[in-house]
Amino acid sequence: MPKALEIDPSLSKQENFLNGQVILVDKPFEWTSFGVVKKIRHHIKIKKIGHAGTLDPLATGLLILCTGKKTKSIEGYMADVKEYTGSFMLGSTTPSYDLESQPTAQQDVNHLSIEQIKDNTKHFIGEIAQTPPIFSAIKVDGKRAYDLARNGDEVELKSRLITISEFEIVAVDLPRVDFRVVCSKGTYIRSLANDFGEKLGVGAYLSALRRTKIGAYSVEEAWQLEDLINYLNSME
Repeated sequence: MPKALEIDPSLSKQENFLNGQVILVDKPFEWTSFGVVKKIRHHIKIKKIGHAGTLDPLATGLLILCTGKKTKSIEGYMADVKEYTGSFMLGSTTPSYDLESQPTAQQDVNHLSIEQIKDNTKHFIGEIAQTPPIFSAIKVDGKRAYDLARNGDEVELKSRLITISEFEIVAVDLPRVDFRVVCSKGTYIRSLANDFGEKLGVGAYLSALRRTKIGAYSVEEAWQLEDLINYLNSME
């Protein structure tokens, strides 16, 4: 069931959302995080709304929206530990580390055992240095890295320290590998996919991603976007 909103029936819809709400949304596939914010902003009729951590368009899962006075809590939610599930595709790479760009450099993976693949996770547990993908929203000289990369410009990003507390391989059906990861703020699962494949010597890219938890919140408590919009419209 979705997490209920704290609605005071004696107040208008706008007043309720200005007072502050935390809204959990299951972001649909191919929607941008900002697109979800923009859609909800239109229906609650206030400008003060933001999200606590971007999900890429090709990812689904938990997106925390904060409205009105609750926008002060955004930084705290962004700092919380995250849990993700998804799939890596072994044996090839992409420039974006996911399916935003086309796979290249096909390699055979049939020599890999399940034990080798599972054992490979140990290299990524704990505090590690990770380089973000060049197809990311990080700013380089005032410009987004993904804009520079799409223009064919050379992009060099510095590595940063992140923490992976849990990394589990839950299924192997080569070339696909399904995983679960619990990690700190600033972790790029796309980079983890690329680094995981590089360590195995065959390459890999992220083929599916779902954010399942942020801190104490779970995607099981999240609204489906269409249901949320219908609920907001019923408040008129």
